[in-house]
Amino acid sequence: MVDQTSQFYAILTNVGAAKQANADALGVAWKITQMGVGDANGTDPTPNATQTSLINEWRRAPLNQLKVDDKNSAIIIAEQVIPADVGGKWIREIALYDADGDMVAVANCAPTYKPLLSQGSGRTQVVRMNLVVSSASNVQLKIDPAVVLATREYVDSRLVEEISKLDNKQSVRAATTANITLSGLRTVDGVVLAAGDRILVKNQTEGKENGLYIVAAGAWSRTSDADTSAEVTPGLVVAVEQGATQADTIWQLITDAPIVLGTTALSFRDITDGFARLLSPAFTGTPTVPTPPQFDATQKVVNAEFLKRMGVEYGGYVNYPVSTTLTQEDCGKLVAFSHPTNALVATLPTGGGITPGVTVTVLCSQGTLTVTAASGDSIGAINAPGNIALAQGDTAEFIRNGTNLWYLIGGSVLLRYAAVMRGANWVTPPQFDNTQKLATTEFVQRSAGNFRGSFLYNTAETLTAEHCGSDIELYGSVSRTITLPLLSAVGGKSAIRFINLATVNMTIACQGADGFLTSPASTSIVLEPCDTVELHSFNGWVIMGGSLALKGAGVMAGPNWVTPPRFDNSKRLATTEFIKSNGLSLSRFNAYTVSAALPATVAGSAVEFYGSTAGQTLMLPLSSDVRSADAILLFNYATVPVTIARQGADLIGSGGGGGVASMTLLPGDSVSLLAGTNLWFIVGGTAASQFSGSFRASLGVTGYQVLPSGLIRQWGISGAATAATPNVDIVFPVAFPNALLTLNEHDYTGSGGNTRSFWQFSAQTKSGVRCTNLCAITGGSPPQLQAPTAAQCSWEAWGY
Repeated sequence: MVDQTSQFYAILTNVGAAKQANADALGVAWKITQMGVGDANGTDPTPNATQTSLINEWRRAPLNQLKVDDKNSAIIIAEQVIPADVGGKWIREIALYDADGDMVAVANCAPTYKPLLSQGSGRTQVVRMNLVVSSASNVQLKIDPAVVLATREYVDSRLVEEISKLDNKQSVRAATTANITLSGLRTVDGVVLAAGDRILVKNQTEGKENGLYIVAAGAWSRTSDADTSAEVTPGLVVAVEQGATQADTIWQLITDAPIVLGTTALSFRDITDGFARLLSPAFTGTPTVPTPPQFDATQKVVNAEFLKRMGVEYGGYVNYPVSTTLTQEDCGKLVAFSHPTNALVATLPTGGGITPGVTVTVLCSQGTLTVTAASGDSIGAINAPGNIALAQGDTAEFIRNGTNLWYLIGGSVLLRYAAVMRGANWVTPPQFDNTQKLATTEFVQRSAGNFRGSFLYNTAETLTAEHCGSDIELYGSVSRTITLPLLSAVGGKSAIRFINLATVNMTIACQGADGFLTSPASTSIVLEPCDTVELHSFNGWVIMGGSLALKGAGVMAGPNWVTPPRFDNSKRLATTEFIKSNGLSLSRFNAYTVSAALPATVAGSAVEFYGSTAGQTLMLPLSSDVRSADAILLFNYATVPVTIARQGADLIGSGGGGGVASMTLLPGDSVSLLAGTNLWFIVGGTAASQFSGSFRASLGVTGYQVLPSGLIRQWGISGAATAATPNVDIVFPVAFPNALLTLNEHDYTGSGGNTRSFWQFSAQTKSGVRCTNLCAITGGSPPQLQAPTAAQCSWEAWGY
């Protein structure tokens, strides 16, 4: 009877095993077509390979399903569905029959009663047999759909299988933008993925890895609707739900057939713009929309008719009675400023949202107005970059040109900077005209002229009133003094300009009680070579221009300059803000893998040695080829040491006034060097410790090692002690500054032997100790103690 020890299994019959072997050997198809069930006459049967029929078969019918197990290709699953109106008997034995009618497999099962519908408990019974075969490749998996029933599982699996072959796939949460590792929970296109999320992988270096995946904590697997070649076909389409750049996009597989999943490189194309989206649609062809009413300012769609009828209109009008920083909302508008007394300032809009071509028109309707740019922006106008001043009634139109520049392109103030104002386009008024006509340069030159003359001097001179209005050029190689005319002789508003073309300094001095109106007051000024100065007479001589005026000008000391971008390496002038913001940055980075003579241009930069080639040397530039105190930072990123060597007679300063010709940088070491006179000073880095006084040492038979903590270790070998003179005094290489902490001793012999001496220390001081040869002992069984023999003591002392 069936109990907990019963075994249920399926086997091939002898006939079935023979047909399986024949199919494998000859490569012919083997058709399993029917399943039979029986009740074994109420017994508990045991499958027997010699069987050719069931004990008591009560039903035989075609198979509902015959397939290879998804998880084990050596297992064939045969299935039959017994309808509700068949039965009224027990099922204890099962058999499979091939197309020849031979029983090829037999199995037993736990007794199961199959009721009839007429018995009041009808049900559809599914009977399955899992059969292990040597090879499933020759078993013909074919059934007749006209004569079998299908289980719900079979129908569901077939539906999923067929739906998965459709080109339109279930949407994915995110899509890749670059090559990624196909495992783990990661962030893709700004989306933090969770286990179970669907994702489109389309940017792999190996195109065969592209496709649809399910995210997992471990390795990712392909989605069930795109994990076979039959489900991944040309034209596959999938939509992306989220992402910083890929959200709401649609992608199509454009790889041509045939496609072998996991072997063929898959390529996807963004076809989003091939559809008119509800959100930000992109139309093609010639779409039309109704024309909005004239002057409409709503969110209706604008067509060509509306634009042509609109003509040139501002986007709005706004008036500000106070100084105001304009925003992007003011772009395209006519912006007016007005105040009867206060001088107003208009700051133009700024921000990345302002695209090139955007305009702002400003009107000064009352008072005065200065238009300036926001921090980081600038205003450009021909010959006059900077702030733009408007008087009452003036207008100015600006256009955005680039990311941080507003360019003056229109308005009344443009005339001040326009080329027409500088060209030969005007009629010169008559000489001596005194009306409100515009004066041309011809009129001005004719009326007043430039400097009326020039004088060239290389000797000391005292100028007179006749020199006023002239240009004085000084030359030569000897310093001279040029004395100005008396103020009383030239009167007010006279001017003289000087230029020093000499190779030495020249002095400009006052006469009598005259002086320069400088702070502090002075009676002379010095022109260095190439300096210029323009002097005007007043109650004193006033420096009105020239390079010398810059020395005392507030603009040179005040915060009036534009700081270049951080890390700028051009020929722009550096402000103190630029220098401070750069901190301790080096000028550049140089890398070497083999021996090289470093050029002088590495001064001020970092030099890296890397690689694994041993025996390489980096030779420093000559200190005479660089400036005093120029610095070089060297570091060894290689796996082998590298030698840093001098050039010529230079030394590498190792402290204490000395130097070495070369030094070694071990892997990971660094050293900072400063140029001196015929010397490169070691001023920092890990490699500096080998020359540091805090790590100083004397290496030899007798020597010492000093540590930064102050701890000192000393060692040596004493002179010889004999039985007659057993005491030997030891003087330490260096005296301990504070205290001797401990002593260690050991007998020293250079020739070996079996006899050793025993030593005793006494008379310890910070500078030395006495060592006494107490006795000798000769090894043996037992050891023999004897009088002292001639010996030396190997000693070690610790202190601080």
